[in-house]
Amino acid sequence: MLLTLMAIMIVLLLLNFPMMIPLIVAPIAVALIFFPFVNTDLLMDQLLTGIESPVLLCVPLFIFAADIMTSGRTSNRLLDFIGAFVGHLRGGYAVTTAAACTLFGAISGSTQATVVAIGRPMRERLLKVGYKDSSAIALIINSSDVALLVPPSIGMIIYALAAGSGVSVGDLFIAGIIPGLIVFLSFSIYSYFYAKIKKIPLADKVNWKERFKFTRKALLPLGFPILVIGGIYTGTFTPVEAAGISVLYAFILEVIIYKSIHLKELPKIALSTGLVTSAVFILVAGGQVFTWVLGFARIPQQITEAVLGNDPSALYVLIMVSIFFFIGCMFVDPIVVILILTPIFVPAATAADVSLIHLGIIITFQAALGSATPPFGVDIFTASAVFNKSYLDVIKGTPPFIIMLLLIGVLLVLFPQLSLMLL
Repeated sequence: MLLTLMAIMIVLLLLNFPMMIPLIVAPIAVALIFFPFVNTDLLMDQLLTGIESPVLLCVPLFIFAADIMTSGRTSNRLLDFIGAFVGHLRGGYAVTTAAACTLFGAISGSTQATVVAIGRPMRERLLKVGYKDSSAIALIINSSDVALLVPPSIGMIIYALAAGSGVSVGDLFIAGIIPGLIVFLSFSIYSYFYAKIKKIPLADKVNWKERFKFTRKALLPLGFPILVIGGIYTGTFTPVEAAGISVLYAFILEVIIYKSIHLKELPKIALSTGLVTSAVFILVAGGQVFTWVLGFARIPQQITEAVLGNDPSALYVLIMVSIFFFIGCMFVDPIVVILILTPIFVPAATAADVSLIHLGIIITFQAALGSATPPFGVDIFTASAVFNKSYLDVIKGTPPFIIMLLLIGVLLVLFPQLSLMLL
């Protein structure tokens, strides 16, 4: 049955159907072939069940807030602020890129939005100070992966949905802060030594008057992650309420204060948000059908018994999770991989006494890593389109970053407290 399921999906993908079609059609076809007694209405009900969770309200709201800020001045104000303080240091512009991606990730929750918002202006700045294009693009797409690790991560929201009740989105958001900062620090250290070895020229130092000016301009954008993270951490509001407040904050910032967006532009921005959200929700609905059919056929139990054995240790479960998710996200959109694989590994992780919050950090980290890893990491193709560069040009400089991220992944598996210390 599993082979039939995979064969149908592969054939549909080879016929150039978008991922949502194989994700929905394949499990329904398998159910009709192997379980003809199952009422098809039940399968249709699963489509609706997949998108009725209240936590999914976070997704369109955070995307809308990010779209408003991407269309406005937020990203440039963050770049100017960070660059004013570290741009003149050895590797300063690369550190600025990593820091800006981390901060914007705490605004957008999306790796692809971060590639667009930060990548465009920072690539030009990196090229001006002497970086090769391949190195600049590799830094941008890998630094953008931090967006899946720091709140408000869309990947974490999808994981919480797939893992089932009892997994707090707010706890996941807080748990991702330390891993996200570790990635940022690793990339910053690498950038320093890279600039030193390659003799990248130093940028001009900005005087304190200019620094104060850029700081003043960045205060309100910097308030966004403080508002979201601080509000959730203190229990002032829930993740869904934080998402709604983020839209209001973005609106006030870009439309009323900066006047960078006219009211008549909002419908166009909302339409873009609607298109992205509908694609995400269709994937989530399809993932629910896929998961239900797998569960009905007891395939998760068969896979876990074959891969994990009868009594796996917590360490072994986390290693297998890391391998499966890393490889999966190299070929398929991270949302799809999270939806399909999470229900398979959650029971084994629970049996092995693995914290589902820690499991969520491992899964979102591997999803982030895979999304910028050849052959089919989604951020690679986003960068290719945004920068108008060939596939080979985009991936040329990625190996050092992939190695660093793999090592960080090992640390997260071996030391759960890196994920759980803030909880």
